[in-house]
Amino acid sequence: MSTTAPTGPPQAPVETAPGAVPVVKVSVPRRTVFSELRAIRIVWRRELIRFASDRLRIVTSLVQPLLFLFVLGSGLQRLASAGTHGVSLRTFLYPGILCISVMFIAMFQAASIVWDREFGFLREMMVAPVRRSSIVIGKCLGGATVAGFQGVIVLALAGLVNVPYDPLLILGVFGLQLLLAFTITAFGVMIAIRIKQMQSFMGVMQMIITPMFFLAGALFPPSGLPGWLTVLNRVDPLTYAVDPMRRLVFAHLTIPPLARHALDSGVTWWGWRVPSLVEVAVIFALGLLMLGIAIWEFSVTE
Repeated sequence: MSTTAPTGPPQAPVETAPGAVPVVKVSVPRRTVFSELRAIRIVWRRELIRFASDRLRIVTSLVQPLLFLFVLGSGLQRLASAGTHGVSLRTFLYPGILCISVMFIAMFQAASIVWDREFGFLREMMVAPVRRSSIVIGKCLGGATVAGFQGVIVLALAGLVNVPYDPLLILGVFGLQLLLAFTITAFGVMIAIRIKQMQSFMGVMQMIITPMFFLAGALFPPSGLPGWLTVLNRVDPLTYAVDPMRRLVFAHLTIPPLARHALDSGVTWWGWRVPSLVEVAVIFALGLLMLGIAIWEFSVTE
């Protein structure tokens, strides 16, 4: 006696013995490059839809960079006027605040993996007939897109801190924001994969973000620091995003040479000033490295 399974693309008829329970054979579609790209696009789009539907989060994520830029910058302007040689402290802080705003959003986007694990959605993605690397890449690209475009809002405030709306400046800063957003999101995903509770992730994120923020030179020039602080500044990945962004902004400003030397001295390795392209390459390489680690961790996770 033969029993035919219900019709449909994933099912096929099977032969069963008399009195046996019919077994339905399920065929999984073959993995192709197009199916993996489709999986990446779906995960990427889900991150954008989730962010766009949470308008309160869009507004609250801007509070911290605006506080640093306008409250801190304005409050310390008179105290720091001698050290900035006539340049507004808000203008000096602006490139660092751009990086910080992108960093916070990117790390929060990485937290979505912990949420998905707690609510069971991650399990559904892991059993999908796609490579786990596609899920990680989609997460990183989605987080980078959200963080990059969120940084555009802070970028639109450039005129309020005496930074010109030069097209080359805007495009350069936006490209650096996207690269930094991708790297920080990959870093956050690498951490989030091993964490099972959101409270734990928030604690770890706070422990990591705060030192990165203060050591990156966003609030002070990276030259003339004590030896121990110089070492910490050079090993901070965020340093290599803040410096080229500050160099790009200062290149479009007309400021005295003394102020440029004091505020835009750049990052040095044993007396050699690191070129912007090398700093960008460092950020890109770190992003690829952490993406590879995140893919490996996700592949061995049960």
